[in-house]
Amino acid sequence: MPRRSTVHEQPFPSRSLVVDNGAYSIKAGFASPTPDSTNCHLVPNCLARERDRRVWVGAEIDTCRDFGEMAFRRPVEKGYLVNWEAEKAIWDSTFLDPKSKLHCDPDETNLLLTEAPNTMAALQANCDQVVFEEYGFATYSRHIGPSLNAYNDIQHLFGASARGVQSSATPADCVLVIDSGFSHTTVTPVYKGRPIHQAIRRLDIGGRLLTNYLKEILSIRHYNLINEEHLVNEAKEKICFVSNDFKNDLERTWQNGSRTSNKRQTEDEAKEIVIDYVLPDYNTGIQGYMRPHDPSLAAKVKKMGAMANPGGVVEDFMTLGNERFAVPELLFNPMDVGMREAGLPETVMQSLSGLPSGLRPAMLANIVVVGGNCRMDGFMERLETEVRQLAPAECIVRIARAPNPVESTWLGGASLAADPTALKASQVTRQEYQEHGSGWVARIFNRTATR
Repeated sequence: MPRRSTVHEQPFPSRSLVVDNGAYSIKAGFASPTPDSTNCHLVPNCLARERDRRVWVGAEIDTCRDFGEMAFRRPVEKGYLVNWEAEKAIWDSTFLDPKSKLHCDPDETNLLLTEAPNTMAALQANCDQVVFEEYGFATYSRHIGPSLNAYNDIQHLFGASARGVQSSATPADCVLVIDSGFSHTTVTPVYKGRPIHQAIRRLDIGGRLLTNYLKEILSIRHYNLINEEHLVNEAKEKICFVSNDFKNDLERTWQNGSRTSNKRQTEDEAKEIVIDYVLPDYNTGIQGYMRPHDPSLAAKVKKMGAMANPGGVVEDFMTLGNERFAVPELLFNPMDVGMREAGLPETVMQSLSGLPSGLRPAMLANIVVVGGNCRMDGFMERLETEVRQLAPAECIVRIARAPNPVESTWLGGASLAADPTALKASQVTRQEYQEHGSGWVARIFNRTATR
C-alpha cells in the first residue's frame, strides 16, 4: 500500500514574493491583484569591494558614490546561479533585513523564482534545498524566466485592446520570447505558458561580454579602463547604438571620410556618430555624459592633456566613433570577435526550425523582445529587418519590445501570482518537499510527474 502522508497540510499563505533572479540585478516584489512596475524593486545582484576594501552588498551599492576600480563578485555566471554563498548574503540583506522594503517572513510567504532555460539538474536541486531548508519558504515554484512573459498582455503590444484584469493569469497561446540580458541571449518559444524545450536556443553574448569588449577597445585607444567595469558599463548604456548599415557607418567614421570621394559630405555625416564622452568625476559627484564632438576642443585636450571649464573643474573625455556601434554589432555578427555562433536573427530561425511546422507562423507573428540590451537605439529596427529577410515570404512577422523590457519577466510572474488558484497549482509546499524529496520536486516543476 502507498505510504500515507504524516505531515498536516498548512494553510496556503496570502502573501507571494516574485523574484526574477537576474545576473545583473534582482527584480523582486510582492504580488498584488493589479500587478504594476511600481511594486517591482531592482536590487544589484552582486557584492562589490572598494579600493579601501569596504564591501557593499546588494542594494547598498545604490548608495555608493565612488566606483573607481571597484571589484564585483556576481553569484550568477553564464546565466546560472552557481555561488549560493554570495547569493545568500544578498538575499539576506534584501528579504530578511527588517529595514528592507522587501522584508518578509519566509514561513508565511509563497516564493515564485525564475531560472535560466536549460539549467542543470544539480543547480536546480541546490536551489530547491536553499529555498526550503535555509530560508523555509512556505511554498515555492521555479519557472523558466522567458516563459513568464506569456502572462503579460502580449496582443496589446501589437495594437489590440487591453485585456481585462480577470484574464491576467491566462497565458498567451503562442509567443516567441527573445531575452537579451547580462549573461546571454536566449530565444524561447512558449506555447500556452509552457516553454518548448527542444526549440530553445542560446547565444552566449550578453551585456557583460559587450561591456568587456568595450573595455578592451577603450583601454587600447584612450585610457586604461580594464578595472573600471562600472564606468564602462554606464558609458555603454549611454553611447552605444545598433547600426542598420554597419559597413556604411564604418566608412563614415573612417578618418572622417578621407577614403571617400566626397570628403565634405562624409565629414558632416560622421559628426552624427562621433561624440565626446565626458568621464565621471567621483570626487565631485558628476556623472558621465556624452556631448557633440568638438574637433578644436579635442585638439587642445590632446595637447594639454586636460581641460578646465569656466567653473575651474578639470574634466577628461574620450572621442568615440565606431566604438559606439561596433560593440553591439556582436549580437548580430559574433564572428567579428571569432565566436563560432550564429547571430541573433539566425538564432531565431534556428529556434523556429525546432518547432512543428504548424506553430512557426504563429510564433513569427508574436515575437516579444525583453532584456536590457534591446533598449539600445536601432536594436529593434535591425532585428526586424533581418528576421523579415530570413522568414518565409508568406509569413507575417511582428516584433515588439515590451514596454518595460527589464521588468517584463517580473510583471509576468506577478500576473501569475495574482491568481491564487493558478499560483497554488504551480507551487510545491515545504511539507511536500520534506516528504517526497528534491527529485520529486524537480519532476513536478518539469511537469513529468503529477501530485
